[in-house]
Amino acid sequence: MIDPVTLAVLKGRLEQIADEMDATLFRSAFNPIIAEAHDASHGLYDAETGDTLVQGKSGLPIFVGAMSFAVKAVIEKAAKDGDLAEGDVYIFNDPYDGGTHLSDFRLVRPVFRDGIVFCYLASVGHWHDVGGNVPGNYNPVATECFQEGMLIPLVKLFVKGEMRQDIVDILSANSRLPGSLYGDLNGQINALDLGLRRMTALLDEYGDETVSEALAELRNRAATLMAANIAELPDGTYSAEDFLDNDGIVDMPLKIALDLSIKGDRMVLDFSRSAKACAGPVNIALSTAVASVYVAIKHVFTDVPANGGVLEPIETIIPDDSLLSVRAPKPVGGYTETILRIIDVIFCAIAQVAPERVNGCAYGTINALSLAGHRQNNSRWVMFSFFGGGHGGHPKGDGLNHGNAPISTATIPPAEILEAAYPVIFTQWALRPDSGGPGRHRGGLGAVYEIELLEETANAFVFGERGKFGPPGVLGGGPGARNVFRYEQDDGYYHPPQISKMVGIKITRGQHLRLETPGGGGYGAANQRDPKAVARDVSLGYVTAARAETDYLVRLDAYGDPDIPATQRLRKAAQS
Repeated sequence: MIDPVTLAVLKGRLEQIADEMDATLFRSAFNPIIAEAHDASHGLYDAETGDTLVQGKSGLPIFVGAMSFAVKAVIEKAAKDGDLAEGDVYIFNDPYDGGTHLSDFRLVRPVFRDGIVFCYLASVGHWHDVGGNVPGNYNPVATECFQEGMLIPLVKLFVKGEMRQDIVDILSANSRLPGSLYGDLNGQINALDLGLRRMTALLDEYGDETVSEALAELRNRAATLMAANIAELPDGTYSAEDFLDNDGIVDMPLKIALDLSIKGDRMVLDFSRSAKACAGPVNIALSTAVASVYVAIKHVFTDVPANGGVLEPIETIIPDDSLLSVRAPKPVGGYTETILRIIDVIFCAIAQVAPERVNGCAYGTINALSLAGHRQNNSRWVMFSFFGGGHGGHPKGDGLNHGNAPISTATIPPAEILEAAYPVIFTQWALRPDSGGPGRHRGGLGAVYEIELLEETANAFVFGERGKFGPPGVLGGGPGARNVFRYEQDDGYYHPPQISKMVGIKITRGQHLRLETPGGGGYGAANQRDPKAVARDVSLGYVTAARAETDYLVRLDAYGDPDIPATQRLRKAAQS
């Protein structure tokens, strides 16, 4: 058996390989979604099963979970074709075969040792534009994947170390921004090259057998620890449900429902009561749904190592006709909104049995927003970005203000970068008062973004959620504020007919787009919050005095301090 010191050293070395691959791509990518927002990820995967062995700490965890299905698809294709060779690299973005949506391109490379595959290295990154009906590809009214972008099946980008230029030409010809695509592609290739060098050096230093033993032990420890955590929870079934605003086509809510059962050291997550597959682009593939479960469970059980062993004691049940398990050509471009709702219902279910482990729900939408047009020299520009919001209150304190979605460790692209790259200016970038869900621990605040166009004309679209249903709190905490989007026309501001999704918005120079993003859900009852903390929130502008009284039952005096007798009367009256 491998000794603990060697295991710890190898764990750190393996994680460092994935982290260096992350850093290589972030520093070399052309598009801000990867370079600034870090919408990418890298990992090491099992040679036989495709299961996650090691993930980078800087990329998107949702990618790492989904990538195990992608690597498994590569393994199956290589076995079928019988032509896997050293130096081969596969590329694809098929969202139904280990993917997420068409913007996310995956590169998978085998690591050979003495003619045998030791493991696979994988890279995934969100490319700026991959064709389709709208620049940036988050088409909120797509009814099939062909309206969302080009779909590339599993093909070899490199054959025995030689790049296939015809594949690169096809990719470039299908993008509005071929230069950005070419830069991001080469960044991912370089990340895989570095990963191969680092992995080869590690294997040469410690030996294949020792590293294999370490990887097996790390997986076994994750599975054992996960099972032990589950065994500490009381047996039973705990249910939760939440809703998507609509699918972008029909303005009707879509239910995401979970029945979470615990028996001994096993957990079953049954999503059978969720909505059926829908016409619009909020469907997701089964691999994406399972990856969402992986991410949520890792949020809840933070002490479990991040590898495929996490899911060994866990079963996920999703019917074939669910919007959580669709096949081609159902649109899946807005997958981010649906996986966020999966994470929310898992948090709400776990809160019933282990409230000390969960948070109020985060803001629950990436608010994909794109503006595109032509500059005066007729060159095309496409600004695609996502935006932040509040995180949920948690057992130890208030939620994070203006954070990114819990599917990732990505960052929000800075205003300075976006203004430098595109003909826009942010006339407002601020926290949104009263947006955090009331609670003993308040939800974090959302944000207000207002964007002014500096070019003559532009087309815009928005793909968001939480316009109808605010992010839930837990243990009696209140919901965060709902999402609000407005766009300016000559006669004033308008809201999208479907609240959170719209395509074909035309604006002219000096007109604005305005996003007011949700806050996080609260943790615990608001009338249990320390009145001094409420007064501090008011002084900082996080909560208005009026909402302090209605939401928290705290009355302030003329100096902004808590009026304790009046507050006690308010809270006592509320209990009677």
